[in-house]
Amino acid sequence: QVQLMESGGGLAQAGGSLRLSCVDSGRTFSSYVMAWFRQAPGQEREFVASLSRSGATPYYADSVKGRFTISRDNTKNTLYLQMNSLDLDDTAVYFCAAGRHAGYNLDPNELDSWGHGTQVTVSS
Repeated sequence: QVQLMESGGGLAQAGGSLRLSCVDSGRTFSSYVMAWFRQAPGQEREFVASLSRSGATPYYADSVKGRFTISRDNTKNTLYLQMNSLDLDDTAVYFCAAGRHAGYNLDPNELDSWGHGTQVTVSS
């Protein structure tokens, strides 16, 4: 079973960058598809990106394509989200999640395990 913990959130200026990490303290990280979601105040949780077990195949939401990069290091049980060219609309709590199927626009109900989230705030 995966036990996920995000880090790396914080305050960034518009146009800046942040890198999020998500560490799995369990022993089955490489057997899961991994994903990032985000949730802004008053809004539903939305898909950001997902990544296959090997890390070879990423999927991105249109809103972040070309700006965000999802990656993983299975030797370190860690998932990453490199976020560049941040804008105000990227402000949200970011969650990592583990599941069985990678793809676009995953439904949060399809994911098996979640971290507690890390706040990202982008200022002008």
